[in-house]
Amino acid sequence: MIVFNKLWLTMKQKGFTTYKLREKCGIDSKTIRRLKANENIETKTIDKICTALNCKIEDIAEFINNEDN
Repeated sequence: MIVFNKLWLTMKQKGFTTYKLREKCGIDSKTIRRLKANENIETKTIDKICTALNCKIEDIAEFINNEDN
């Protein structure tokens, strides 16, 4: 599962609010909601976020293995 917990930390470190991210990336509030819920988003959205924050993918997302035991 891909989670976006690191996104919120990176945004805080760089002084970004969700409003500023939306304005700079051209993404909507629905996409912000999807990020907060760790739902699927398009790779072009990830590209826009990384460009706006001047960061790498690993600064905003990580893979968590959630195998059934």
